[in-house]
Amino acid sequence: MNSSLNTLRFFRATGPWAIGLVAYAFTACGAFAQNFPTKVVRYVVPFTGGSGADTLARIVVPGMGQALGQQVIVDNRGGAAGNIGAELAARAPADGYTLMQAGMPLAANMSLYKNLSYELSRDFIAVSQLVQSPNMLVVHPSLPAKSVKELIALAKARPGAINYSSSGAGSTIYLSFEFFKGMAGINIVHVPYRGGAEAVTAVVSGETSVSFLPLATALPQARQGRLRALAVSTAKRVPSLPEYPTVAEAGVPGYEFGTWYGVMAPAKTPKEIVAVLHAAIIASLRNPEVLRRLNDLGYITVGDTPEVFQAYVKSEVERLGKLIRAYKLAVDG
Repeated sequence: MNSSLNTLRFFRATGPWAIGLVAYAFTACGAFAQNFPTKVVRYVVPFTGGSGADTLARIVVPGMGQALGQQVIVDNRGGAAGNIGAELAARAPADGYTLMQAGMPLAANMSLYKNLSYELSRDFIAVSQLVQSPNMLVVHPSLPAKSVKELIALAKARPGAINYSSSGAGSTIYLSFEFFKGMAGINIVHVPYRGGAEAVTAVVSGETSVSFLPLATALPQARQGRLRALAVSTAKRVPSLPEYPTVAEAGVPGYEFGTWYGVMAPAKTPKEIVAVLHAAIIASLRNPEVLRRLNDLGYITVGDTPEVFQAYVKSEVERLGKLIRAYKLAVDG
């Protein structure tokens, strides 16, 4: 069946709000809207299966496929703090059939690593930001700390005796915790793992004592009593989770560190194709079931334009670079 006909039927089925998206896609894209896509679209997630990034992708991607009238396949390419998947996506043909779920860790990598074969702002074109999300400071229940202040006091009393798990230098967890350590003036030892799923397993099992986890990952574990949630990393409390204080109000004034995810494509992807992809993303983000699932995980949906997201990525590369230099967190290699 013609993909544009599938797209039209999907938009009609999901409500009157979609009419404007259909008009936008067909007017802006002309012939491209009728001819793209004609085959499977690959959606590269540069992090391991089971990670917060992977969970997000598997919520959003099915709706994109419905809107496009073609299957969109999640391709997990984890490792090296996201650099392996990003380098793969950067080398892909700029034809719209390879997308990448970018995120804050990739923006940080621009300053953490010296010899990367890609540059986020140069080698990718933005399609749309998907979500913003806090991280959650969690501890294993065996650790006698029931608040941020108690954790800081314990770490100061036992410097180097407490450890935290992350998915590697440059990851969201790593940056969240290193900035936390620096601002709190404590020594908690970093234990890196291959991916986010392994880092979660480590703190849930008690192999490590504490971590900053994406909200989507931390909440189910906290609700089941496997972890104790202490605070969220953003400047304000999460509206859907008002019971959790911010790190700043709970003991580290001025601390603020959220994360974000969005979709990008190889830099020379035609703007007409980007417009089709953007319309599909917005359709998925406005689907009531997708919105419900994202809200349940504490995500704040964004769905901005390619131009706004491109500018945001550039600003994040600059902001994170300043923080990384200030705390001397650069990684060799």
